[in-house]
Formats: sequence, structure tokens, C-alpha cells
Amino acid sequence: MRADNQILIDSKAFALRIINLYRFLKDEKQVYVLSKQVLRSGTSIGANVRESVNAQSRMDFVNKLNIALKEANETEYWLELLHESGMLDDNQFGSIYDDCNKIVATLTKIIKTTKGSDK
Repeated sequence: MRADNQILIDSKAFALRIINLYRFLKDEKQVYVLSKQVLRSGTSIGANVRESVNAQSRMDFVNKLNIALKEANETEYWLELLHESGMLDDNQFGSIYDDCNKIVATLTKIIKTTKGSDK
């Protein structure tokens, strides 16, 4: 991984937080279905960002980042459900949700910038 690529760094760090959240939900709260959903979508963000590094074209790059963005939006949904159902308290929710929002904003900016440079 390139040390200067912030979205790679952020999405991997987020995936590690999601893995820890999954363990907490599964072991402490006995939440199995929702924990697997947030694990799948939350770790998929970084995997798609990583795939974009070796994209075959600018269009392929944008497509892979769009998939990452969709996964990030899905992850926000699962986090909201976990919070609103009482599985995550305000502190647990706030920090990880903020990280997800940051990733969404970064991905959106990269996609818009890349699309804009095609003109």
C-alpha cells in the first residue's frame, strides 16, 4: 500500500474498526445477522478502494470507487440501525459513523474530480 494515499489508509483503518465492531456485536451483544451485514459492507469499502489502484482505465477506476461509495453508504445504514435499535450507544456510534462519513466525502470528491478531469 502506498503510504501517501490517504483513502487507502483510511479505508483499511476503517475496515479494522469494523472487524472489531463485528467481534463486539457478536460476542457481547449476540447480534449475528446485523453484525455480519456491517462486517461485509464495511470491509468491502477498502477492498474496492484497493482494487481501484490497479484499474485498467479511468472509467474502471471511477467504477471501482463508485462501488466503494455504495458500500460506504450501505455501512452507514447498518450503523444507523445498530444505533437506533440500541445495540450501539451514542459514543460507540459517533466515532465510527464519523469515520464512515469522512470516507464517503473523500470518495465523492475523488470521483467528482476524476470525472471532471475527463472533460
